[in-house]
Amino acid sequence: MSTFPVTALTDAQYHELTSAVLASIEQTLDRWLQDDVVDIDAHRTGGLLELSFPNGSKIVLNTQPPLHELWMAARAGGYHYKYSEGCWRDTRDGAEFFAELSARASEQAGQRLQFAPPAN
Repeated sequence: MSTFPVTALTDAQYHELTSAVLASIEQTLDRWLQDDVVDIDAHRTGGLLELSFPNGSKIVLNTQPPLHELWMAARAGGYHYKYSEGCWRDTRDGAEFFAELSARASEQAGQRLQFAPPAN
């Protein structure tokens, strides 16, 4: 288990941050579709965002309000993230969320994809 400083968040701050993360991902997917980069279908229900890839695989992103975590399920496994000093970090190894999302999406899409955190 990785040790890094977890930033204490109010419920309102947590919801604001996770909403911005999911919206940023949706905007990136919309831009890729418009630019004919890759056709990843996104379906959002509240704090759950499901990404469906052309090969039939999925990545599911889910907010966990009681724990103040962000979860990702991909073919490579399941990941839990806590907010730390301005970014979301994997609770096991400290890896940054958007770097991991980019890696998992690239694997599943069969091409290099790069997600970026929302602008503050």
